[in-house]
Amino acid sequence: MSEDQSNVLESYDHFIQRVAKTGIIWGLHSEVDGWANSPSDDFEDTDVILFWSDRALAEKLRTEEWAGHVPQEIEFDDFIDAWLQGMDADGVMAGPNWTADFEGIEVTAKDLADRLLMERE
Repeated sequence: MSEDQSNVLESYDHFIQRVAKTGIIWGLHSEVDGWANSPSDDFEDTDVILFWSDRALAEKLRTEEWAGHVPQEIEFDDFIDAWLQGMDADGVMAGPNWTADFEGIEVTAKDLADRLLMERE
């Protein structure tokens, strides 16, 4: 595994552990453009909505196309029950704790929900 892959997996693990502990997820939102998202690098015609475990991590991506977005808090239960279920139904991926260099893992909403619930038990 390359160092970049290792860092991406560590960042994902940090997301899971931190969110399970705090019960808070952060997204970047704009009244005009909606939630910060990116086209998938791994799946054709698929979007990835980005989420962070800490407000400060989300703030780092408030540049260029997302300069007008603001960090918005999402509660754990709402994230699991509404967000991830809806994303799963729509075939949208999740991008937890992407870096300012747009490096990060793409996971299915179902896999993310399963991992968060398992960690929270």
